[in-house]
Amino acid sequence: MKFGPLPEIRLNPLTIKKIRRFRSIKRGYYSFLLILAMVFASLFAEVLINKRALVVNYEGKYFFPIYGDMIPGTVFGLDYEYETNYRQLGDKLSLENNGWVIMPPVPYDAYENDFREDGYPPFPPSWENRHFLGTDTSGRDVLARLVYGFRIAFFFSVVLLAVNYAIGVSIGSAMGFFGGEFDLFFQRIIEIWTNVPFLYVIIFISSIVVPNFLILVLIMALFGWMGMTWVMRTMTYREKARDYVLAARALGATNSRIIFRHIIPNTVSVIVTYAPFSISNGIIMLTSLDYMGFGLPPPTPSWGELLSQGWANMESWWMAASVITAMILTLTAVTFVGEAVR
Repeated sequence: MKFGPLPEIRLNPLTIKKIRRFRSIKRGYYSFLLILAMVFASLFAEVLINKRALVVNYEGKYFFPIYGDMIPGTVFGLDYEYETNYRQLGDKLSLENNGWVIMPPVPYDAYENDFREDGYPPFPPSWENRHFLGTDTSGRDVLARLVYGFRIAFFFSVVLLAVNYAIGVSIGSAMGFFGGEFDLFFQRIIEIWTNVPFLYVIIFISSIVVPNFLILVLIMALFGWMGMTWVMRTMTYREKARDYVLAARALGATNSRIIFRHIIPNTVSVIVTYAPFSISNGIIMLTSLDYMGFGLPPPTPSWGELLSQGWANMESWWMAASVITAMILTLTAVTFVGEAVR
């Protein structure tokens, strides 16, 4: 059976020109690559940061604990039924010359408490114990909680961005396109809703239920859609007076077709421009709520929770220094990407 040639993908010359222009802005381009690398590393964090071994060779048999269910210690000749401690197993097998263990670069997860007989946490950074950024006050690895916390914060911001844009673009386009009483009604709604104290709402809801990822997204979306609504309202007012909209209306196009097939595609550049700054704002908002104790419940990995611990334990400088450095690096890179896109 013979297959024909693969279809050739051709980009619009204007798109190619924009991509080249973006790559020419070096700090934005390299920041974009940095953000991609951070997101990629966080997506595969279980392979890089995990208390489970990648591969175990025991008595000639191979095990892959990271990809399967819990393996009790009795499988490897240990005297307990709960999950194997693979760091100890590696030391045992190396002494007995009965196999070997390959651990991730950081052999801890974000929830594991590392208690020792020689002291109490927090423990400072140590290459010997492979706590490269130390531990927090509960003995949990700071680097693990930074990476997993970044994944939660970043994807929280992306989901929040999608919800805010879906609401803001829809209502803003309708306000600008239809105008009149419809526009005035939503203007009053937005003015009233803007005066509702966001922090008080969070405190009230947190006192009733334990906020989780979805609840926080919904609460922040209730207060975050108005900015994009104003932008889209203004852009739609301008675009609906253009010749291409008048021509589409003369040809009998429906209102929905004019909005979704003509106006919104011609305002997408504005939407894309605001996206990186919205992601940055989402990370800051979640970190702030976690810092104040109104965000994700413990022991969820969180930059805000790490920052709170660092502030309460200033002598353990590595906690605050790690999360502050990570925040500065991330927010600066996202800002540079936004400037380059704009």
